[in-house]
Amino acid sequence: MATIAQHPGKVTAVAEGIVTVTIVSTSACSQCEAHAHCGFAENKEKSIDIATRQWQQYSVGDSVQVNIDTSLGLKAVLLAYLLPAILLLAVLFPLLNVISEPLAVLIALAALTLYYSILYKCRNRLQKKFTFGIVRCD
Repeated sequence: MATIAQHPGKVTAVAEGIVTVTIVSTSACSQCEAHAHCGFAENKEKSIDIATRQWQQYSVGDSVQVNIDTSLGLKAVLLAYLLPAILLLAVLFPLLNVISEPLAVLIALAALTLYYSILYKCRNRLQKKFTFGIVRCD
């Protein structure tokens, strides 16, 4: 059974097929009693565009619940952070034994640039897999 991550939010815009929702993302330590004095706790507003067929049911100012399958979050971390780090190390370390260090670093960075370019080109396909759900809060 899939675990769902949920965030409360407010609808900030409605267009044909798209509902834009603003959620407040809080750090893990925001619940601590000393977070106001600590400086590490942070709250950020994030705007999410959610494709939905029921876009007419929502209006600006509505309170909603934004849902996403947590396994998709793990896949996103894999694509955005883990695979690029592995690629960087897999290209950099073998090249360090063969060519000069600055050139090896440049080639490794070029490999990362190529990886993120491919990821950008595949954004439409990825966007279909990484979908958010939206539910009105009454």
